[in-house]
Amino acid sequence: MLIAGFPAGPWGTNCYVVATADRSECVVVDPGKDAAEGVAQVVRERGLKPVAVLATHGHLDHVWCVTPVAGAYDATAWIHGEDRHLLTDPLAGMSEDTRLMMPQLLGGKEHTWVEPDDVRLLDDTTTLELAGITFTVDHTPGHTRGSVTFRTPHPGDGVSEVLFAGDLLFAGSIGRTDLPGGDHDTMLRTLADKVLPLDDEVVVLPGHGEQTSIGRERATNPYLLDLQRGDDAGRVTRGL
Repeated sequence: MLIAGFPAGPWGTNCYVVATADRSECVVVDPGKDAAEGVAQVVRERGLKPVAVLATHGHLDHVWCVTPVAGAYDATAWIHGEDRHLLTDPLAGMSEDTRLMMPQLLGGKEHTWVEPDDVRLLDDTTTLELAGITFTVDHTPGHTRGSVTFRTPHPGDGVSEVLFAGDLLFAGSIGRTDLPGGDHDTMLRTLADKVLPLDDEVVVLPGHGEQTSIGRERATNPYLLDLQRGDDAGRVTRGL
């Protein structure tokens, strides 16, 4: 399997291009601000054709380029229904600090977000067959109401699955829950129900920062450690 990942935009959001091999169809995960150029470079160098764009959630730093990328390649966009409104009103999920940054980010220009021509909705435990790859969708609310993760098998090299985690789980931390649509108690339930049962060998590709594994996070992540001890993980979370 080919997975090309790169950080994009002022928030360093990880965008991933996923394919079975060079010169094949591919899937783009979380194309945030300034990600379109990086996607185009990977597609050009590897001879790929994007057929789907997957959004782990609707925050601006993850969906800024969903419509441009989907439109450029006539690809289908996938997002959970609870976050669909953020495709056209992404500022509804942002902090006041981010809102104040917008004039600078836009260079003083007006900008209107629109949905891609083809938007389809994700559900919990849905299985998607895209570009020859199987993705299992898990609804993982807490960071936003419509947050999801995508798991795909990755046999060999001691890896059972790859988890595209969005802003659910980072190396050493978890996504923040203080933005509109976020909820700390819901996040803890999601981590207990959706993350802790996963195999240690699952590789985690997060929305920000370095890759990690479920085993590493189970042993070192303070939030997961608190959950395993039955403590109240009332810590300060990170992420956009």
